[in-house]
Amino acid sequence: MQNHPNTAGTRQRIADALAMMEAAGIIDFNGHFSARTGADRFLINSGASVRSAISAADIVEVDLDGQPLDGGARPPMEFHIHASIYRRRPDVGAVAHTHPLWSTLFSSVGRRVEPVTMQAALLGEIREFPKTASINTRELGDELADCLGNARVAMLKSHGAVVAAEGVLEVFVLACYLEETAHRQYLASQLGAPQVLDAAQREKIRGNLWKPHLLQKVWDYHHAKLQGDAGR
Repeated sequence: MQNHPNTAGTRQRIADALAMMEAAGIIDFNGHFSARTGADRFLINSGASVRSAISAADIVEVDLDGQPLDGGARPPMEFHIHASIYRRRPDVGAVAHTHPLWSTLFSSVGRRVEPVTMQAALLGEIREFPKTASINTRELGDELADCLGNARVAMLKSHGAVVAAEGVLEVFVLACYLEETAHRQYLASQLGAPQVLDAAQREKIRGNLWKPHLLQKVWDYHHAKLQGDAGR
């Protein structure tokens, strides 16, 4: 497969994000990450890709109907998640569907993930998609996109999460923060009632933490761990 020079770097970035998410337990043998490359096209890992051995060669470009544009493999059957969000949200440049352990536990029992850590203030309102289903039709994709609305995060009941933001870096970091706050909320609940940040606290924290160099620190931390593991 020949990479267009404008997409080669993005393919590698998506592959790195998926590899780091797999290492962190945010995706498993399923899960997908995409980045918009035009008004009607995006890059995404193929449905057949092995998430624990992902590479840039596994990233394919498709149109909003899921048709490969570069002679690559087919996208995941849930590509509709990405296509429907891109149709609805011109502000979104990247989308991830994850299968996180801790935050999915909350949706399985009907409890909300709350902003109990500083970093969780960046997540904004976490929407809840009430259906337990594979999002494998445009109809379901559109329902999910409507549920997400202008938010950044939606939990799929007993299934996983969807994160949508400006770019690959932002989506990766928000996916990490979602799982981290769910884990800490669960652990804190074993000691007592976790203290939830109020609206004023969240607004102030967002102003302090939503900065490119701080988001990059999260990426660099996980990327260094990934490289360290590969070298052992």
